[in-house]
Amino acid sequence: MADVLFLEYPKCSTCRKARAWLESKGVSFHARHIVEDNPTVEELKTWHEMSGLPVRRFFNTSGMLYRELDVKAKLDAGMTDDEAYRLLASNGMLVKRPLLIIDGKPTTPGFKEADWTRALGL
Repeated sequence: MADVLFLEYPKCSTCRKARAWLESKGVSFHARHIVEDNPTVEELKTWHEMSGLPVRRFFNTSGMLYRELDVKAKLDAGMTDDEAYRLLASNGMLVKRPLLIIDGKPTTPGFKEADWTRALGL
């Protein structure tokens, strides 16, 4: 059985939907509160590199903090990946959620049922 880590913000409706979906599929997972237990710089770097996605996909672009910090402008101005990891690790509210990590490898940030189904082999 795969080692499944589910990073969530429990008040987030998409996270609640994703959790219910995982439970309905009988997937055993370890839940982690993305704000109380922020992903570390090292975790974010590993997940980003394994994903093959641009680092900006790991940002919660609809969040208030993202807008308050004007992260889009910083990314557009050439923020380095290392700077992005440090910023993401500074506050879990900046991280796109939910995030599903299977055997150390991330799925697409956010809840996409088709991606999660494929990644979990369901």
